[in-house]
Amino acid sequence: MKFGAPDRIPFREWLGFWGTTLERWRKEGMPGDAPVEKVFGFDRARGVPVNVAIAPGWDEEILSEDDKTETVRVHDGGICRRFKDGSYSMPQFIRFPIETRDDWEDFKKRLNPKSPCRYPLYWDDELRVFQGREYPISINGGSLFGWIRGWMGLEGACMALLTDKAWVEEMMEFITDFVIETITPALEQIPDIDYATLWEDMAYKTASLIAPKYVKELMVPRYKRITEVLRKHGIEIILLDCDGNHDELTPLWLESGINGVYPLEIAAGEDPVALRKKYGKDLLMIGGMDKRVLSRGKSEIKQEVMSKVPWLLEQGGYIPSVDHAVPADVPYENYLYYIGLLREVVGA
Repeated sequence: MKFGAPDRIPFREWLGFWGTTLERWRKEGMPGDAPVEKVFGFDRARGVPVNVAIAPGWDEEILSEDDKTETVRVHDGGICRRFKDGSYSMPQFIRFPIETRDDWEDFKKRLNPKSPCRYPLYWDDELRVFQGREYPISINGGSLFGWIRGWMGLEGACMALLTDKAWVEEMMEFITDFVIETITPALEQIPDIDYATLWEDMAYKTASLIAPKYVKELMVPRYKRITEVLRKHGIEIILLDCDGNHDELTPLWLESGINGVYPLEIAAGEDPVALRKKYGKDLLMIGGMDKRVLSRGKSEIKQEVMSKVPWLLEQGGYIPSVDHAVPADVPYENYLYYIGLLREVVGA
Protein backbone atom coordinates (compact mmCIF):
# COMPACT_ATOMS: atom_id res chain seq x y z
CA MET A 1 0.00 0.00 0.00
CA LYS A 2 3.03 2.31 0.20
CA PHE A 3 4.35 1.41 -3.27
CA GLY A 4 7.38 -0.24 -1.71
CA ALA A 5 8.95 -3.66 -2.25
CA PRO A 6 7.24 -6.11 0.15
CA ASP A 7 8.37 -9.70 0.47
CA ARG A 8 4.90 -10.67 -0.78
CA ILE A 9 1.37 -9.33 -1.16
CA PRO A 10 -1.24 -9.81 1.61
CA PHE A 11 -3.43 -12.84 0.91
CA ARG A 12 -7.04 -12.76 2.15
CA GLU A 13 -10.65 -12.05 1.12
CA TRP A 14 -11.64 -8.59 2.28
CA LEU A 15 -15.40 -9.07 2.23
CA GLY A 16 -15.68 -12.79 2.89
CA PHE A 17 -18.36 -15.21 1.74
CA TRP A 18 -22.10 -15.67 1.82
CA GLY A 19 -23.21 -18.11 4.51
CA THR A 20 -24.95 -20.15 1.81
CA THR A 21 -21.65 -20.29 -0.11
CA LEU A 22 -19.90 -21.97 2.80
CA GLU A 23 -22.84 -24.35 3.25
CA ARG A 24 -22.49 -25.40 -0.39
CA TRP A 25 -18.75 -25.81 -0.15
CA ARG A 26 -19.00 -28.06 2.90
CA LYS A 27 -21.21 -30.35 0.82
CA GLU A 28 -18.58 -30.24 -1.92
CA GLY A 29 -15.68 -31.21 0.30
CA MET A 30 -14.56 -28.17 2.28
CA PRO A 31 -13.64 -29.14 5.86
CA GLY A 32 -16.48 -28.28 8.18
CA ASP A 33 -14.46 -28.21 11.39
CA ALA A 34 -12.03 -25.38 10.59
CA PRO A 35 -12.41 -21.63 10.03
CA VAL A 36 -12.11 -20.47 6.44
CA GLU A 37 -8.94 -18.55 7.30
CA LYS A 38 -7.23 -21.82 8.10
CA VAL A 39 -8.79 -23.76 5.22
CA PHE A 40 -7.55 -21.27 2.64
CA GLY A 41 -4.40 -20.08 4.40
CA PHE A 42 -5.45 -16.44 4.62
CA ASP A 43 -3.20 -13.92 6.32
CA ARG A 44 -4.18 -12.61 9.70
CA ALA A 45 -5.54 -9.08 10.17
CA ARG A 46 -7.58 -7.59 12.97
CA GLY A 47 -9.61 -4.52 13.80
CA VAL A 48 -8.99 -2.63 17.02
CA PRO A 49 -12.10 -3.47 19.12
CA VAL A 50 -13.55 0.02 19.45
CA ASN A 51 -17.34 -0.01 19.14
CA VAL A 52 -18.78 2.85 17.04
CA ALA A 53 -22.20 1.25 16.59
CA ILE A 54 -25.39 2.60 18.13
CA ALA A 55 -25.69 1.51 21.76
CA PRO A 56 -27.87 0.23 23.07
CA GLY A 57 -29.46 -1.21 19.97
CA TRP A 58 -32.93 -2.65 19.81
CA ASP A 59 -33.55 -6.29 20.65
CA GLU A 60 -34.52 -8.14 17.49
CA GLU A 61 -38.26 -8.83 17.51
CA ILE A 62 -40.43 -10.77 15.07
CA LEU A 63 -43.55 -8.67 14.48
CA SER A 64 -45.32 -10.98 12.01
CA GLU A 65 -44.57 -13.92 9.73
CA ASP A 66 -45.89 -16.19 7.02
CA ASP A 67 -44.63 -19.46 5.55
CA LYS A 68 -41.60 -17.93 3.82
CA THR A 69 -40.96 -14.51 5.36
CA GLU A 70 -40.85 -12.70 8.67
CA THR A 71 -41.27 -9.03 9.50
CA VAL A 72 -38.69 -8.03 12.07
CA ARG A 73 -37.56 -5.05 14.10
CA VAL A 74 -33.77 -5.23 13.74
CA HIS A 75 -30.84 -4.03 15.83
CA ASP A 76 -30.83 -0.44 14.52
CA GLY A 77 -34.56 0.04 15.18
CA GLY A 78 -35.72 -0.36 11.60
CA ILE A 79 -38.46 -2.75 10.49
CA CYS A 80 -37.91 -5.04 7.53
CA ARG A 81 -39.36 -8.14 5.87
CA ARG A 82 -36.92 -10.90 5.01
CA PHE A 83 -36.82 -14.55 3.99
CA LYS A 84 -36.77 -17.07 6.82
CA ASP A 85 -34.24 -19.37 5.15
CA GLY A 86 -31.36 -16.97 5.81
CA SER A 87 -30.59 -16.57 2.12
CA TYR A 88 -28.29 -13.70 1.20
CA SER A 89 -30.78 -11.22 -0.23
CA MET A 90 -31.85 -7.65 0.36
CA PRO A 91 -34.73 -7.37 2.83
CA GLN A 92 -37.79 -5.26 2.12
CA PHE A 93 -37.39 -2.14 4.24
CA ILE A 94 -40.67 -1.01 5.75
CA ARG A 95 -39.85 1.62 8.35
CA PHE A 96 -36.77 3.38 9.69
CA PRO A 97 -35.98 4.67 13.19
CA ILE A 98 -35.46 8.30 12.12
CA GLU A 99 -38.29 10.05 10.31
CA THR A 100 -38.43 13.39 12.15
CA ARG A 101 -36.12 15.71 14.06
CA ASP A 102 -37.67 14.45 17.29
CA ASP A 103 -36.71 10.91 16.28
CA TRP A 104 -33.13 12.11 15.76
CA GLU A 105 -33.00 13.81 19.15
CA ASP A 106 -33.92 10.51 20.78
CA PHE A 107 -31.79 8.35 18.48
CA LYS A 108 -28.55 10.29 18.96
CA LYS A 109 -28.56 9.38 22.63
CA ARG A 110 -27.41 5.98 21.38
CA LEU A 111 -24.27 7.63 19.96
CA ASN A 112 -22.64 8.42 23.29
CA PRO A 113 -18.84 8.24 22.97
CA LYS A 114 -18.56 7.80 26.74
CA SER A 115 -20.76 4.71 26.82
CA PRO A 116 -19.00 1.86 28.66
CA CYS A 117 -19.60 -0.40 25.67
CA ARG A 118 -17.18 1.53 23.45
CA TYR A 119 -14.07 -0.26 24.71
CA PRO A 120 -13.66 -3.88 25.90
CA LEU A 121 -13.85 -4.47 29.64
CA TYR A 122 -10.27 -5.76 29.68
CA TRP A 123 -8.83 -3.10 27.39
CA ASP A 124 -5.37 -3.32 28.99
CA ASP A 125 -5.17 -6.95 27.90
CA GLU A 126 -5.98 -5.91 24.32
CA LEU A 127 -3.19 -3.32 24.41
CA ARG A 128 -0.69 -5.98 25.49
CA VAL A 129 -1.79 -8.28 22.66
CA PHE A 130 -1.16 -5.57 20.07
CA GLN A 131 2.43 -5.03 21.22
CA GLY A 132 5.00 -6.92 19.16
CA ARG A 133 2.41 -8.37 16.79
CA GLU A 134 3.34 -9.52 13.28
CA TYR A 135 0.04 -8.79 11.56
CA PRO A 136 -1.74 -5.56 10.55
CA ILE A 137 -4.47 -3.92 12.60
CA SER A 138 -7.06 -1.35 11.58
CA ILE A 139 -9.47 1.08 13.19
CA ASN A 140 -13.02 1.96 12.16
CA GLY A 141 -13.38 5.56 10.99
CA GLY A 142 -17.17 5.43 10.77
CA SER A 143 -19.55 6.63 8.07
CA LEU A 144 -21.48 9.77 7.18
CA PHE A 145 -24.14 9.32 4.51
CA GLY A 146 -24.04 5.51 4.77
CA TRP A 147 -25.10 5.52 8.42
CA ILE A 148 -27.75 8.19 7.85
CA ARG A 149 -29.15 6.23 4.89
CA GLY A 150 -29.35 3.15 7.10
CA TRP A 151 -31.20 5.06 9.84
CA MET A 152 -33.56 7.03 7.57
CA GLY A 153 -33.79 4.93 4.42
CA LEU A 154 -32.53 6.18 1.08
CA GLU A 155 -35.74 8.04 0.27
CA GLY A 156 -35.88 9.64 3.71
CA ALA A 157 -32.23 10.70 3.60
CA CYS A 158 -32.57 12.18 0.10
CA MET A 159 -35.78 14.03 0.98
CA ALA A 160 -34.06 15.46 4.06
CA LEU A 161 -31.22 16.73 1.85
CA LEU A 162 -33.75 18.51 -0.37
CA THR A 163 -36.08 19.87 2.30
CA ASP A 164 -33.89 20.36 5.39
CA LYS A 165 -30.23 20.24 4.40
CA ALA A 166 -29.24 21.95 7.65
CA TRP A 167 -30.59 18.95 9.57
CA VAL A 168 -28.50 16.51 7.51
CA GLU A 169 -25.46 18.69 8.09
CA GLU A 170 -26.21 18.70 11.82
CA MET A 171 -26.36 14.88 11.82
CA MET A 172 -23.08 14.60 9.92
CA GLU A 173 -21.40 17.02 12.30
CA PHE A 174 -22.67 15.05 15.28
CA ILE A 175 -21.42 11.78 13.75
CA THR A 176 -18.01 13.31 13.07
CA ASP A 177 -17.66 14.51 16.66
CA PHE A 178 -18.82 11.11 17.91
CA VAL A 179 -16.36 9.11 15.80
CA ILE A 180 -13.38 11.31 16.66
CA GLU A 181 -14.12 11.32 20.39
CA THR A 182 -14.74 7.56 20.42
CA ILE A 183 -11.61 6.42 18.58
CA THR A 184 -9.11 8.98 19.93
CA PRO A 185 -8.23 7.03 23.13
CA ALA A 186 -7.30 4.02 20.98
CA LEU A 187 -5.26 6.19 18.62
CA GLU A 188 -3.39 7.66 21.57
CA GLN A 189 -2.70 4.30 23.22
CA ILE A 190 -1.80 2.24 20.13
CA PRO A 191 0.89 4.17 18.26
CA ASP A 192 1.26 1.77 15.32
CA ILE A 193 -2.20 1.16 13.87
CA ASP A 194 -1.62 0.21 10.23
CA TYR A 195 -4.73 1.49 8.47
CA ALA A 196 -8.23 2.88 8.93
CA THR A 197 -11.46 1.90 7.23
CA LEU A 198 -14.61 3.90 6.52
CA TRP A 199 -17.88 2.67 5.01
CA GLU A 200 -20.38 4.38 2.76
CA ASP A 201 -22.08 2.17 0.11
CA MET A 202 -23.46 5.30 -1.49
CA ALA A 203 -23.45 4.40 -5.19
CA TYR A 204 -25.81 2.69 -7.59
CA LYS A 205 -24.61 0.53 -10.48
CA THR A 206 -23.91 3.64 -12.56
CA ALA A 207 -23.53 6.67 -10.28
CA SER A 208 -23.66 8.17 -6.81
CA LEU A 209 -26.82 7.91 -4.71
CA ILE A 210 -26.66 11.67 -4.08
CA ALA A 211 -25.38 14.58 -6.11
CA PRO A 212 -21.62 15.08 -5.71
CA LYS A 213 -22.29 18.71 -4.77
CA TYR A 214 -23.74 17.48 -1.47
CA VAL A 215 -20.71 15.28 -0.90
CA LYS A 216 -18.38 18.22 -1.49
CA GLU A 217 -20.36 20.63 0.66
CA LEU A 218 -21.37 18.43 3.57
CA MET A 219 -19.08 15.42 3.67
CA VAL A 220 -15.64 16.52 2.45
CA PRO A 221 -15.05 18.99 5.34
CA ARG A 222 -16.05 16.34 7.90
CA TYR A 223 -14.04 13.58 6.26
CA LYS A 224 -11.09 15.96 6.46
CA ARG A 225 -11.58 16.33 10.20
CA ILE A 226 -11.53 12.55 10.63
CA THR A 227 -8.58 11.90 8.31
CA GLU A 228 -6.55 14.69 9.90
CA VAL A 229 -6.98 13.03 13.29
CA LEU A 230 -5.97 9.67 11.83
CA ARG A 231 -2.85 11.10 10.17
CA LYS A 232 -1.94 13.00 13.32
CA HIS A 233 -1.64 9.56 14.93
CA GLY A 234 0.45 8.09 12.14
CA ILE A 235 -2.19 6.38 10.00
CA GLU A 236 -1.41 7.04 6.35
CA ILE A 237 -3.55 4.31 4.76
CA ILE A 238 -7.23 5.33 4.91
CA LEU A 239 -9.57 3.05 2.98
CA LEU A 240 -13.25 3.49 2.12
CA ASP A 241 -15.64 0.61 1.39
CA CYS A 242 -18.22 1.52 -1.24
CA ASP A 243 -20.06 -0.75 -3.66
CA GLY A 244 -21.39 0.39 -7.02
CA ASN A 245 -19.90 2.90 -9.43
CA HIS A 246 -18.14 5.61 -7.43
CA ASP A 247 -16.17 7.23 -10.24
CA GLU A 248 -17.66 10.67 -9.59
CA LEU A 249 -17.03 10.32 -5.85
CA THR A 250 -13.42 9.11 -5.94
CA PRO A 251 -11.87 12.58 -6.55
CA LEU A 252 -13.88 13.95 -3.60
CA TRP A 253 -12.66 11.16 -1.34
CA LEU A 254 -9.08 11.90 -2.35
CA GLU A 255 -9.68 15.58 -1.60
CA SER A 256 -10.94 14.50 1.83
CA GLY A 257 -7.76 12.62 2.73
CA ILE A 258 -9.19 9.18 1.98
CA ASN A 259 -6.61 7.54 -0.26
CA GLY A 260 -7.92 4.00 -0.83
CA VAL A 261 -11.07 2.31 -2.14
CA TYR A 262 -12.51 -1.19 -2.17
CA PRO A 263 -13.99 -3.60 -3.32
CA LEU A 264 -14.05 -2.17 -6.91
CA GLU A 265 -17.24 -3.81 -8.14
CA ILE A 266 -16.72 -4.87 -11.75
CA ALA A 267 -20.46 -5.29 -12.51
CA ALA A 268 -20.85 -1.58 -11.71
CA GLY A 269 -18.13 -0.54 -14.14
CA GLU A 270 -15.20 -0.14 -11.76
CA ASP A 271 -11.89 -1.11 -13.38
CA PRO A 272 -8.72 -1.24 -11.26
CA VAL A 273 -6.45 -1.09 -14.31
CA ALA A 274 -8.16 2.06 -15.60
CA LEU A 275 -8.16 3.59 -12.12
CA ARG A 276 -4.42 3.03 -11.73
CA LYS A 277 -3.76 4.64 -15.08
CA LYS A 278 -5.97 7.59 -14.18
CA TYR A 279 -4.83 8.25 -10.60
CA GLY A 280 -1.30 6.85 -10.52
CA LYS A 281 0.03 6.55 -6.99
CA ASP A 282 -2.61 8.83 -5.50
CA LEU A 283 -5.13 5.99 -5.14
CA LEU A 284 -4.77 2.72 -3.21
CA MET A 285 -6.99 -0.16 -4.29
CA ILE A 286 -8.23 -3.50 -2.99
CA GLY A 287 -10.48 -5.94 -4.85
CA GLY A 288 -11.45 -5.88 -8.50
CA MET A 289 -11.71 -9.67 -9.07
CA ASP A 290 -15.10 -10.19 -10.73
CA LYS A 291 -17.14 -12.53 -8.50
CA ARG A 292 -19.32 -13.50 -11.48
CA VAL A 293 -16.35 -15.05 -13.28
CA LEU A 294 -15.73 -17.48 -10.42
CA SER A 295 -18.87 -19.42 -11.33
CA ARG A 296 -17.57 -20.04 -14.86
CA GLY A 297 -14.75 -22.17 -16.27
CA LYS A 298 -11.12 -22.22 -15.20
CA SER A 299 -9.95 -20.56 -18.40
CA GLU A 300 -12.15 -17.54 -17.68
CA ILE A 301 -10.93 -17.41 -14.08
CA LYS A 302 -7.34 -17.45 -15.29
CA GLN A 303 -8.05 -14.68 -17.77
CA GLU A 304 -9.63 -12.56 -15.02
CA VAL A 305 -6.61 -12.93 -12.74
CA MET A 306 -3.81 -12.72 -15.29
CA SER A 307 -5.27 -9.78 -17.22
CA LYS A 308 -5.19 -7.60 -14.11
CA VAL A 309 -3.20 -8.80 -11.13
CA PRO A 310 0.41 -9.11 -12.44
CA TRP A 311 0.37 -5.60 -13.96
CA LEU A 312 -1.35 -4.05 -10.95
CA LEU A 313 1.11 -5.64 -8.53
CA GLU A 314 3.98 -4.34 -10.62
CA GLN A 315 2.57 -0.82 -10.28
CA GLY A 316 2.06 -1.20 -6.51
CA GLY A 317 -0.61 0.10 -4.17
CA TYR A 318 -2.95 -2.81 -4.93
CA ILE A 319 -4.16 -5.95 -3.13
CA PRO A 320 -6.27 -8.44 -5.11
CA SER A 321 -9.56 -9.69 -3.67
CA VAL A 322 -13.01 -10.65 -4.93
CA ASP A 323 -15.12 -7.56 -5.60
CA HIS A 324 -17.64 -8.42 -2.86
CA ALA A 325 -18.65 -11.42 -0.74
CA VAL A 326 -18.22 -14.64 -2.74
CA PRO A 327 -21.73 -15.79 -3.79
CA ALA A 328 -23.24 -19.27 -3.61
CA ASP A 329 -23.15 -19.95 -7.35
CA VAL A 330 -19.36 -20.43 -7.13
CA PRO A 331 -18.32 -24.12 -6.98
CA TYR A 332 -15.76 -25.04 -4.33
CA GLU A 333 -13.48 -26.47 -7.01
CA ASN A 334 -13.51 -23.16 -8.88
CA TYR A 335 -12.64 -21.16 -5.79
CA LEU A 336 -9.77 -23.51 -4.95
CA TYR A 337 -8.43 -23.01 -8.48
CA TYR A 338 -8.81 -19.23 -8.18
CA ILE A 339 -6.97 -18.90 -4.88
CA GLY A 340 -4.30 -21.37 -5.99
CA LEU A 341 -3.62 -19.25 -9.05
CA LEU A 342 -3.74 -16.06 -7.03
CA ARG A 343 -1.34 -17.51 -4.45
CA GLU A 344 1.20 -18.18 -7.19
CA VAL A 345 0.89 -14.66 -8.57
CA VAL A 346 1.14 -12.82 -5.25
CA GLY A 347 3.87 -15.10 -3.84
CA ALA A 348 1.86 -16.18 -0.78
